Amino acid sequence: MSSNIRLATENDAGAVAAIYAPFCGVSVVSFEVAAPSDSDMAGRIRAVSEKWPWLVLDDDGAIAGYAYASRHRDRAAYQWTVDTAVYVGEGYRGRGVGRSLYTALFELLRSQGYFKACAGIALPNPASVALHEAVGFTLVGVYRGIGYKLGAWRDVAWYELALQPERENPPPPTPISGLKAS
Repeated sequence: MSSNIRLATENDAGAVAAIYAPFCGVSVVSFEVAAPSDSDMAGRIRAVSEKWPWLVLDDDGAIAGYAYASRHRDRAAYQWTVDTAVYVGEGYRGRGVGRSLYTALFELLRSQGYFKACAGIALPNPASVALHEAVGFTLVGVYRGIGYKLGAWRDVAWYELALQPERENPPPPTPISGLKAS
């Protein structure tokens, strides 16, 4: 696989939406019940990319997967923490795409000044649990029966990852647009 991890653009929205769609209506992986349209996904990419990284793994022109970070909570004290998500396309699972995307995402988040990453995993999802634990996330707890989808109440496991050691008086994180290319 000749691949390149890069920042997503709105032009990637169709491929990203196609990867995400199977996780919506007939899967418990996402709590969305209808897949977003390409234009909805373009709006999501645009909004997230103002402050946080949204990455795609481009495999010779085909998007194999994506990962992104977003706001954890609105209160100011949470500004050094992000939520993360990663999705891998059908033909690319089990080939290190998720790990590669998360490794690149964490590097960018550190350079932006973030200290913690959180991830929620709708259960059951053994592949996602295995990936998150393999890249260093630890289980914080489980919200029992927090969402109702496909005729049953669903649990969500919450994980956290220390991106860098905590320190006193950290400066506010730098938006992704403010990072300098190396």
